[in-house]
Amino acid sequence: MEAAEVSRWKFKGPEMEGPIARWYAGIRRSESQVEINRRDAATLTNGLPAGARALEVAPGPGYLAIEIARSGRAVTGLDISHTFVEIATGNAAKAGLDVDFRQGDVAAMPFQDGSFDLIVCQAAFKNFSRPATALREMYRVLCPGGTAVIDDMSHDASHEAIANEVAGMGLGRLSSFMTTATLEMLRRRAYSRPAFERLVAESPFKTCDVAEAGIGLRVHLTKARSGA
Repeated sequence: MEAAEVSRWKFKGPEMEGPIARWYAGIRRSESQVEINRRDAATLTNGLPAGARALEVAPGPGYLAIEIARSGRAVTGLDISHTFVEIATGNAAKAGLDVDFRQGDVAAMPFQDGSFDLIVCQAAFKNFSRPATALREMYRVLCPGGTAVIDDMSHDASHEAIANEVAGMGLGRLSSFMTTATLEMLRRRAYSRPAFERLVAESPFKTCDVAEAGIGLRVHLTKARSGA
């Protein structure tokens, strides 16, 4: 019997609910952020058949999930925040798209084995209190041959890189200050490339491809096909 994973955080910080969640949703809908989501959706779904099933873990206000849904894929979003589920559902309705946003925990996902062809997780993995369990759950609900892509901040991001990242967001002065302070704080809990590779090596995925750019890491994981 597998031992239960010890929570990574004794104190996680404020939950993304209420005003905090609404502030975050606001800063993520600038024109530059919208364009980034469009480009990411196109990259992530390149080669994915129309009608393929995609899951975004921790979609927040749902902007990326909505862009993926525009491409004709069936999209589900799972977020621990009740407020984010409410916001994301409203955003999808305004866009005239059917995206199934649900409240739930990545460490105990309410989906059957092999439910999704693609899993995406952006800017959230560093906050998971049980990362090893989260990876096992991603592997479980991913279909054989499916891909999971985790984008997150790098522990090795420099102050200069963070400043450049925020400058490109097109935010106001106060939001820029708050976002910079938040990223500087979150960097402490983010993974370095070697740390992420060690974590994946102990998961069912075993291996991963990691690319570094700007302040972040992009981690590609694949679930082998049966018999491969």
